[in-house]
Amino acid sequence: QVQLVESGGGLVQAGGSLGLSCAASGRTVTMYRMAWFRQTPGKEREFVAAITWSGGSTYYADSVKGRFTISRDNAKNTMYLQMNSLKPEDTAVYYCAADPRSIGYRSSSTSYNNWGQGTQVTVSS
Repeated sequence: QVQLVESGGGLVQAGGSLGLSCAASGRTVTMYRMAWFRQTPGKEREFVAAITWSGGSTYYADSVKGRFTISRDNAKNTMYLQMNSLKPEDTAVYYCAADPRSIGYRSSSTSYNNWGQGTQVTVSS
């Protein structure tokens, strides 16, 4: 199908910022729905943010509203997540997700059939 590769993860102090990128390659297909999820050991994958194909509509988990910004550049087949005012509880592996359909809840991991390998984000204090 399509390959998704995340980049930009790393270690930052609380209050700092970090930008993540998700590059799509392979089969040419319009990913109408794209999103970021995160996961910590022993927990289910958690919804972070989602964006429509046009970029006109964005959705955020309550825990990141006002701090994170999701965007996408379809010409570059890339999605971004700008994370500001990071907190220790933001520590997790962040995953890029995409699906050419728009079926199911956008905040549910089961609504996406394409996933990246994940990138680690660690916030220290």
